[in-house]
Amino acid sequence: MIFKRKIYNKLLDWKTKSNGTKAILIEGARRIGKSTIAEEFGKNNYKSYVLIDFSKASPSIKEGFNSFLNDLDSLFLMISLEYGVTLYKRESLLIFDEVQSFPRAREAIKHLVKDGRYDYIETGSLISIKENTKDILIPSEEKSIKMYPMDFEEFSWALGEDRIIDYIKQCFNDKKPLLEPLQKKAMFLFKQYLLVGGMPKVVSAYIEDNKQFENVDEEKREILKTYRNDIMKIDQNYQSKVLSIYDRIPGFLSSHEKRVKINSLDTTNRAIAYEETFFWLADSMICNECFSSNDPNVGLSLTEDRTYIKCYMSDTGLLFSHAFDEYPEVAKSIYSSILQDKLSVNKGMLYENIIAQMLVASGHKLYFYNHYNEDKHRNDIEIDFIIISGDKTNVKISPIEVKSSKKYTTTSLEKFNLTFKKRISNSYIIHPKNLSIRDDGIICIPAYMTFCL
Repeated sequence: MIFKRKIYNKLLDWKTKSNGTKAILIEGARRIGKSTIAEEFGKNNYKSYVLIDFSKASPSIKEGFNSFLNDLDSLFLMISLEYGVTLYKRESLLIFDEVQSFPRAREAIKHLVKDGRYDYIETGSLISIKENTKDILIPSEEKSIKMYPMDFEEFSWALGEDRIIDYIKQCFNDKKPLLEPLQKKAMFLFKQYLLVGGMPKVVSAYIEDNKQFENVDEEKREILKTYRNDIMKIDQNYQSKVLSIYDRIPGFLSSHEKRVKINSLDTTNRAIAYEETFFWLADSMICNECFSSNDPNVGLSLTEDRTYIKCYMSDTGLLFSHAFDEYPEVAKSIYSSILQDKLSVNKGMLYENIIAQMLVASGHKLYFYNHYNEDKHRNDIEIDFIIISGDKTNVKISPIEVKSSKKYTTTSLEKFNLTFKKRISNSYIIHPKNLSIRDDGIICIPAYMTFCL
């Protein structure tokens, strides 16, 4: 199935503005639809296109990039004959799929763009990892964009729920609650997204199987297996550490604080290796990193503290299946429990992960805040997320607390607002209830509305 994806408009913008002066690289995790969207874009916007999958390209094609960069006429003739496609000047697109499998092709972009005959889209997974770039020069003639799993809005489009998405946006902008029947419908749609996630093949399985979860779970487990296989291919010096952290993500997120103290993972001087491990998982876009900000202000990165980290799965549907890797039969029974609000496992783990996922998809970098009270020997302020908000003339921060149940306290958020009130635009509580605004100005929004932030 071909789904409507927001990145398509970014590709249109690139085609118009670059006019052949830059290639575009779509970076993203495995199985998120990079190849599909590139090919669909080629079909709709060019007279012809060629997709070269370098994970299985013929030796002659690869040799062509080694031998004919000074003779591009021969290279293009070889490509045209190999794939049976006629290439037209300024009307054809060459897609370099899985380009990390053959870095030489990526390096060639400099010469190909300078030639100016065709447009170029590259797609790749794990593409910025050291092993894939250490022997090549990264071309300056390349624009990079990130692609993520389908966000809540894209998921809803796939299920034919365009109208309710428009209604949610309207209610958020007007700061009005949804009509109760539509609130229930929106929450049910959100819970489906929580379980299915945004991997296109998984969403396809959900739709094609009349919204049953058996095939959905199987598809997710295949993707998780692919990620594990990728990990097994990396440098053996830290392969085991990456695998260890990857396996422990559900455990980290199930804990009360959800954060990890890097040096607690290894008390020796090898703790730095674990920092690189988290980098690998984030750089491969398997996970979303969230760092502590010790003095939150507009320049959050300036007060970033890498001593502590939260590590979220990039797709919450995958997290759910990952948490039950050893018990797939148990997982199947829990799908319906979540849909019916009869969950016995840690729902907070899933809620916080999906909020992180939705914020990242909206373009936010993730930060959190903790304040340790020396007198009480504990944290007295814990803020799940801090994002930048406001307009260009008045940029401020917005703290976010995530609540998975309908009953909760807000002491941390109230203390944070009092401490940093001059720096704050809006404060949010994300919860399972309808939109409301408290007397103290805190805006309470339903979880599905996160994509509006």
